[in-house]
This record gives sequence, structure tokens and C-alpha cells, in this order.
Amino acid sequence: MTEQESALTMADVDKRFGREKVLDACTFEVATGSITALVGVNGAGKSTLMNVAVGLMAPDHGSISVLGAEPSRGGISPGLAYLAQHKPLYPKFTVAELLRFGAHTNDHWDAKYALGLVERADVPLDAKAKNLSPGQRTRVALALALGRRPKLLLLDEPLADLDPVARRSVASSLLEDVAEFGTTVLLSSHIISELADVSDRLLLLGDGNARLSGPLDELVSAHYVLVGDGDPSDVVGAGTVVHTDKGLRRNAHLVEGRRPSGSAGWTIDDATLDDLVLGHLSAEAKVSA
Repeated sequence: MTEQESALTMADVDKRFGREKVLDACTFEVATGSITALVGVNGAGKSTLMNVAVGLMAPDHGSISVLGAEPSRGGISPGLAYLAQHKPLYPKFTVAELLRFGAHTNDHWDAKYALGLVERADVPLDAKAKNLSPGQRTRVALALALGRRPKLLLLDEPLADLDPVARRSVASSLLEDVAEFGTTVLLSSHIISELADVSDRLLLLGDGNARLSGPLDELVSAHYVLVGDGDPSDVVGAGTVVHTDKGLRRNAHLVEGRRPSGSAGWTIDDATLDDLVLGHLSAEAKVSA
């Protein structure tokens, strides 16, 4: 993938905190114009990955390219926006003051667009940030991030504080932004059921590195679910059993590899995104335990 095709690239990136190595030779690319879902078990290093990508932390080793350049150490790079998980807002500022602050601190600012995102969510402009609900804080913080008109937007658990209706609205805003302006989005989320509606690519982080990376449909189609009570090794051939869910009578095995034509006593089903993500995350959690 060339620099134009990749909005974010990491190669052999290490990041350690004391004796704990959070990122270990982490290597991946985020395709320009994509919405990439970043998933991983708690403590997998998703937030660390984002902080390193935007320059808030320096890697111990490896190289990073953001929009064709190294991350800036003097602030968020031009063309880049980052919404952290805690969604920092000045608590004594009103929503209107926060929008004016965004206009004064960004060379490229779309005031009409940012205001429209807030008004569409029915957030009062005279409300102080400290009095906003979690969902309202998310909508204002997202407006501040998108108001920069970024080429690359990193979002760390942006949907966690939203109800289902608000999540759908935010997802629609992201899809509209990508479609109209070609914004590249890297989205960290635990809400697996909604990833397929929002994202077109997946980056699964495990043991400090990218365990799966690529288009969602290709990754899902490369897996299948084998259901039965025997030894799956007799059926999967060169395939790999990623994870097994044990039932009272029959076990369900998530398998990566070419689907067999069939075997007596076994049922072969299409894998879903839930099967794919939960299977790989369960396998990673078992290894880490």
C-alpha cells in the first residue's frame, strides 16, 4: 500500500510501560477513505496505539507514518483529529464557547458544519460542558473533532455513552463524512453488533500486534463455523481452529481456512462478524490468561 493508499502506517512499533510491553512489533496499515474498526480485549493496547499514532506518546521502537509524515510532537498534526475515550471538554465552557474555541484554535474550521452537528443532536448551546449528559458530551466532542475537517479521524470508544438511537445517528454522521469528504476513520469499539453497519475494515489487536487486518467481508468469508461432537482436526484439513465454544452436546468451532465440502455428523455454517471477532478475542484472552 502506498502513502496515498494508506492514511496511517505502523511498522514494528514497540511501546513499553515499565516491564509491560503493550505494543510488540505492531505492524498494520489503515486504508485511505476507510472506516476501520479497532477491536481487542481490555488491556490489548488500543488506546496506547492511538496515543502513539497521534504523537501524544513516543514509541520505543519502530516507524509511524500519519498522512505521509511522522506524528508531530508539538500537537496534533494538521489533517488529523483525535477524540479520546474520556472526551475532554473544558467544564466551565458553554457549548457555544467550545465551538468558538474550536474556531480560534484551528486554521481549518468548518463552523457551519460543527454547529449543525450540535443542533442536529438538540444540544443546548448555552449549556455548560459540566452539565451535559454523557451522550451530549459525545456529540459535542465529535463536533469539535469533525469541525477540523480532518483527513484522518481517530475515535476511542466514541459510542460507549450513547443510546441505540444516538449511536445510529452518530454512525450516520460518520458515514456521511466519509462519503462526502473522504475522511479516513479509525474507530475503537466494543459494540461488535454495530461494527458491520459502520465499518468496512477490521483491525484486531492481540498480544501487542495486529492479529487480523483487512476488509470485513474478506475476513469473515475466510472463516466458517464447524458444529459437531467429534475431533475437528479430522474435518478442517489445513484450516486452523481459532476457538471452540463448548456446548452440552455439540461444540462450535470457529475455523480459519478453506471450507470443507462436508463430512458426516458435522454441520458447516457461515461465520458472522460476531463469530469472527468474539472467536479471535476469546482465543487471545485464553492465551493472555
